[in-house]
Amino acid sequence: MYIIKARLFDIGDDFDITDDQGRRLYHVDGKVLTMRDRLVIEDASGREVAAVHRHLVALRPTYQVTIGGEKAAEVRKHFFTPFREKFTVDIPGPDDLEISGDLLDHEFTVERDGREVAAASKRWISIRDTYGVRIAEGEDHLLILASVLALDLAMARDADKKDAGE
Repeated sequence: MYIIKARLFDIGDDFDITDDQGRRLYHVDGKVLTMRDRLVIEDASGREVAAVHRHLVALRPTYQVTIGGEKAAEVRKHFFTPFREKFTVDIPGPDDLEISGDLLDHEFTVERDGREVAAASKRWISIRDTYGVRIAEGEDHLLILASVLALDLAMARDADKKDAGE
């Protein structure tokens, strides 16, 4: 399980992603005050391994995930979902992921073809504003973590718009 500190993106702070033993696996450099809402994910040695940035021109919230400098996925919010918000993680090829659930409260699942490949929950963690992400064996953990961070950026941006009355 991975542990992520939630809702830091509002101020652009840096934070760490740890395992459930508290060992730092990744450092996330939050560059949200930039025009493109950008996050850089670094491994324990400080090397950039992934990044997330918002597309400036898109009909719906869209974030690009790069891993090792190569485009790995686009994370897009669905236009209309009546009961819960959904995001698609569009991966080149046929292996797209769907993220759905209570996204704002970090209680959601990540599925591929109707099969759960990851889940996030605040209930697993007793630390405030922190949630856990459990990823199935054999899945690309970095892609899923970056996609979850893209979702956090999108949700924080939506909350900021609502707070500003837009």
